[in-house]
Amino acid sequence: MNTQQKIIEAAISVLNENFSASLEDIAVRCGINRRTLHRYFKSRSELLEACNKNMMEAWELAAIKAWNSSNDPLVQLEHLLYAGIDSGTKYAFLIKLNESVNSSSTINETEQNTSYFKARNQLFDAIRELQNEKVIDDRFPLPWIRILFTSVITATITALRSGDIAQNEIRKLAWQSFSRSIGIQINPQK
Repeated sequence: MNTQQKIIEAAISVLNENFSASLEDIAVRCGINRRTLHRYFKSRSELLEACNKNMMEAWELAAIKAWNSSNDPLVQLEHLLYAGIDSGTKYAFLIKLNESVNSSSTINETEQNTSYFKARNQLFDAIRELQNEKVIDDRFPLPWIRILFTSVITATITALRSGDIAQNEIRKLAWQSFSRSIGIQINPQK
């Protein structure tokens, strides 16, 4: 891993613990001095932009992997939820930052990976097909399902951070909550 990527990884770790941490704190965690950090990133906002780009790239890869994990759209949807939880846990401070501010650090769609958009669109097509097959309740419009999906991820991350719910159960609870809320009947043994 090169120095720039080490700084990004250190920043993600430090800022998840304390969003108001200084660049000095990040440099110390990375094992470099602040001057070296500034060779790679001129400002905090530039470093946040790099962290955001890193998050989007990681999410895109996770989403593509989730889509390719199965030919069954329900399994794909479940795996995509888990990928969102895993990514959201690592990048919690960025998700919160992007939700609270319509930030210029949000990457626009033309800069993002077209494979990701292909996988996302295929999944949304699969959701529509599952609605046509009455596996997913067709009373719920797709925008509602997307919002619900991200809300379940956010709630799961919050529950994980609280420590009040067993970590080994949290993903299962998230899937049961999401799937049942859109009318999917799942086997409780799963």
